[in-house]
Amino acid sequence: MSFQRAQHLESINNNLLDIKGKIDVSFEFFPPNSEEMETTLWNSIERLTPLNPKFVSVTYGAGSGTRDRTHDVIKRIQKDTNLSTAAHLTCIDASKEELIQVAKDYWEHDVRHIVALRGDLPDNSAKPHMYASDLVTLLKSVADFDISVAAYPEVHPDARNAQADLINLKRKIDAGANRAITQFFFDVDSYLRFRDRCAAAGIEADIIPGILPVTNFNTLKRFAGLTNVHVPNWIHDSFQGLDNDPTTRNMVGASIAMDMVKVLSKEGVTDFHFYTLNRSELSYAICHMLGVRPTV
Repeated sequence: MSFQRAQHLESINNNLLDIKGKIDVSFEFFPPNSEEMETTLWNSIERLTPLNPKFVSVTYGAGSGTRDRTHDVIKRIQKDTNLSTAAHLTCIDASKEELIQVAKDYWEHDVRHIVALRGDLPDNSAKPHMYASDLVTLLKSVADFDISVAAYPEVHPDARNAQADLINLKRKIDAGANRAITQFFFDVDSYLRFRDRCAAAGIEADIIPGILPVTNFNTLKRFAGLTNVHVPNWIHDSFQGLDNDPTTRNMVGASIAMDMVKVLSKEGVTDFHFYTLNRSELSYAICHMLGVRPTV
């Protein structure tokens, strides 16, 4: 092994040792819509539980069917595991009375953490009757929930501009939200600049970076197109030629996520939220390499 290669490996190992024991993680899942996906979800939850995440969240879509599945998953996690659960809740397609009942039901089932979101509009021309800041206020009127909200380092697709998006985030925090979790991103500098702008705007809540371990570049491009996320050319180049090579894709995706966490950790970030897409393998491997491991 060359001297330069040995130095590089030693530097990587030292960086990982610096992080070990200094970061906390949380995981996001979505409700399954088939028996096969349900099996995958619960296998993933079982696999990731020993890592002692701060919490696990379950997404919540418009429409009663998805909502009911979310409620069922949340309640089962709460009942059958020692995990702290965070239930996503959106105010699209639901009246204030319905939202109050959902919130009360969660509270009665010992769910104390809510991820409060506006939700996707069913029609781009539609105007929401409530916003996330209104939902935060409503939830706080029901009980003293621990509330997370969404943040967008690269600006929400529906925002007029970056300043308006920042003002909206501050409105949510001022309404009583405890923290913000960002949309996934790959440009670390965009997150750091966004965090600085939040601090300058008087937002003191933690801005937790959302990390998406990439396993399929085509899926990533679709997600990014819907959420206004910039995918750098170097990521495109990293996955080029791997369409039929899932093993190497996973290795590349894990490497990208670990590098992001290492850089952000050096910048003082201690909490990371992983979008698992209901798959445990990549998130578990990344956490293992970062020193987040089962306690003996």
